[in-house]
Amino acid sequence: MTVSLLRAKLHRIRVTEACLDYVGSLTVDLDLMEAVGLFPNEKILCANVENGERFETYAIPGPRGSGVCCLNGAAAHKGKVGDRLIVMAFGQFTPEEAACHQPRVVFLDEKNTPRAP
Repeated sequence: MTVSLLRAKLHRIRVTEACLDYVGSLTVDLDLMEAVGLFPNEKILCANVENGERFETYAIPGPRGSGVCCLNGAAAHKGKVGDRLIVMAFGQFTPEEAACHQPRVVFLDEKNTPRAP
């Protein structure tokens, strides 16, 4: 048996762009992806703090240090520039692994710079 646990979270990342005419996904600054261990093309769950929308998509790396968070394709309908998102990735763990698992969480300020919780 395995259980699904949160393994990575970008807390309150601000949407910097929305591009409807794109194939889909969420573009995220590669530095931020690496800070929580998100992989390119990994499935993610996004929760929009402003409007309550939740949607699944996949992460694609944006330029390092840019602070980019771009809603692409259909996801562009789920929020607007300035909205805050919670971006989450989950993993499967055995009960033994789950007992000591700690997710990697990065809290972000209004410029998508990591801050203390």
